[in-house]
Amino acid sequence: MSETEENNFDELENDVFLVDKGQSPLRIDKYIISKKEHVSRSKIKHAAEAGCILVNGEAVKQNYKVRPFDKIILYYPKSKHVADLTPQDIPLDILYEDKEVLVINKPAGLVVHSGIGNTSGTLVNALLFHIGKLAYKDDETRAGLVHRLDKDTSGVMVVAKTDEALRHLSKQFFDRTIQRRYNALVWGDFNEEEGTVEGNIGRDKRNQKIFTVYPRGEYGKKAITHYKVLERFSYLTLVECKLETGRTHQIRVHMKHIGHTLFSDASYGGDKILKGTIYSKYRQFVNNAFNICPRQALHAKSLGFIHPKTGEEMYFEKELPEDMENLIDKWRKYTKTIFDS
Repeated sequence: MSETEENNFDELENDVFLVDKGQSPLRIDKYIISKKEHVSRSKIKHAAEAGCILVNGEAVKQNYKVRPFDKIILYYPKSKHVADLTPQDIPLDILYEDKEVLVINKPAGLVVHSGIGNTSGTLVNALLFHIGKLAYKDDETRAGLVHRLDKDTSGVMVVAKTDEALRHLSKQFFDRTIQRRYNALVWGDFNEEEGTVEGNIGRDKRNQKIFTVYPRGEYGKKAITHYKVLERFSYLTLVECKLETGRTHQIRVHMKHIGHTLFSDASYGGDKILKGTIYSKYRQFVNNAFNICPRQALHAKSLGFIHPKTGEEMYFEKELPEDMENLIDKWRKYTKTIFDS
């Protein structure tokens, strides 16, 4: 490993590839090009020369031929984006505000903080306009944020307005004393009324844009989700999810792991018909339902925390947004039609 000892891999991003058991011998540069978009052979050559391509823990050259079950890690410089921290007049649905904290109802479609492809028009831009200077720990582009919601997830969020509030709330999230409940409409019916999903969550080793569960805990971070059935709609179920941990895409990944992908979740395959009949009338019904709620049917319904200044127990709840309400009502009527016929 002498070729890689000078690299600080903590400062690099990486892609992980697991070679299928049926893979025939193939140069690693050709293999990576076939698996990763927007990468050239020259970039792979430079990565190999820098000791940034590891196979089973050892650096290899670009002419290495991959073998079945090889674990390949490609390291490369972190993607750079220039965040626009200009205050922007973006409307906020404010549920509560004082000198220390701000509680909002985030709409679906609003990105929380800047990233590749989203350098402005974020919640942070809106907060800077509404509040001005915000506390942040390591990254100014995430000013005020102690937790986040995915772009297409709606619901209750708390924002820290001061350094003290940021530290206090961050510790509550770390200690898992924050109360968070979500409503999700998922594919399939449950045999039980409630349950718990446990399994480490990490980036999918074949698709870095999504996450997956690693049950044995050999990869990823520990994650625990408790769920209970709220209402059944024959081929779908409305569930309440209570988070014990807060991993990226946690509910989406855990529900898919147990066979209940969120309805209309394009990233995890929920935007296809996963349960139901083969009849064209049913397909049309489901497609209309997708149009009503063209995003994952997930809403952060409630949030509870201890106020960082007063020590008071705070609790906020926001009912489902219109798109999810209309979607659930559509499935409720459909289910009633099935049982009445």
